[in-house]
Amino acid sequence: MKESSTPDRLDRTDLKILKLLQEDGRLSNAELAQRTNTSPATCHRRTQRLFAEGYVSGVRAMVAPDKVGRGSLVMVGVVLDRSTPESFSEFEAAVRKLAFVLDCHLVAGDFDYMLKIRVRDMADFNRLHGDKLIALPGTRQTRTFFVIREVIDNALLEF
Repeated sequence: MKESSTPDRLDRTDLKILKLLQEDGRLSNAELAQRTNTSPATCHRRTQRLFAEGYVSGVRAMVAPDKVGRGSLVMVGVVLDRSTPESFSEFEAAVRKLAFVLDCHLVAGDFDYMLKIRVRDMADFNRLHGDKLIALPGTRQTRTFFVIREVIDNALLEF
């Protein structure tokens, strides 16, 4: 099978390596090579290329939130008082400094941003909301959604 040489095109072996790493980022190169029917040297070269070309942005452990006192998931919609590049930039710079914000997405629709936040409980969120969230630059309004049950979270990408 011919190796892909451009970042826009991946062959089946590249895709299989990505799929296997998504499922278990702790797989050794020997295990990856065996599961992709490639030599360890070929597998290592392909994996290094996938990292170098940005197909894999990182590998990390998935920590169980409830085991570390962050069992409550909260989604927060944020509306800014103005829609200008400067206000977006200022908001984004400030929200990046908040360690409790797991995800921040600029969205279309009723909100400008959607934030994903993990907290200990409702009182913990209330404190963060009053002290930090409503103080974010340009924030006109927030709408909070407490997640009752996580049906799908951090699903694997299909390709």
